[in-house]
Order: sequence, then C-alpha cells, then structure tokens
Amino acid sequence: MTDGTVDTCDLLCLDLPHAERIRAGLPAAALVEPAAAAARALGDPTRLTIATALRSGDELCVCDMAWVVGQAQNLVSHHLRQLKIAGLVTSRRQGRLAMYALTARGRALVDAVVGGSSADTRAATVETEHV
Repeated sequence: MTDGTVDTCDLLCLDLPHAERIRAGLPAAALVEPAAAAARALGDPTRLTIATALRSGDELCVCDMAWVVGQAQNLVSHHLRQLKIAGLVTSRRQGRLAMYALTARGRALVDAVVGGSSADTRAATVETEHV
C-alpha cells in the first residue's frame, strides 16, 4: 500500500451501532459554528500573538498592545475587533483609552492552542532556544 492510499479504506465496512453512537453525540450546528469562528480567529498569527499577550498582561490598551506585538495601532485595533466579534476578548472604555482583556473562553482557547500558562510557554521557549 502506498502512502497516497492510507487515507481511504479498501473495503466498505460500517460499524453502524458504533458510528450512530458517535453521530448522536455530535454537537448541533448552532454550537459548532461559533466554535469554528473562534478557532479561525486564533488561526491568524497576529491575532494569536495579541491573544497570548493579553493572557500575560490581563488587560491592555490598544496603544500598549501595538507596542507589545510590534504592529501599527490601526492593525492591532482591527485584529482586536475580530477577536471581540469571535467572543474571545472584551473591551471597555477608560477615559480615552480602549482597554481589552481575554474572556474566559478566549483564555481557554489560547491555553489549548499555545499550551499551558504563559510562564510554561516562556520556559518551553527558553528550553528550545538552548537545545
């Protein structure tokens, strides 16, 4: 068998009871679509970097966030809006500043994608750099 055919079965066999149990346990499309949108939001490297910075900084204004990630403020503002639409960040006004923070869902997704706490991530990066 070549590598190209590993992805398909050579026989049509279906364990219907097993397959039906799995199918019945799948979430409804109404739950899957927002989850997919949140996953897509973190699929952009800039947004993932912003979300990871928010995980470390708890709450940041757009100006500080732009400096932290090394991007233009208008670009960071655009990405923060996308993260907010996906339900991963919240925003509030503090005088003339726009402050952003991760939601509980945003924190959980960043932890799942990046792994562990920000301290764990920094330690893993340092270990990788010294190898």
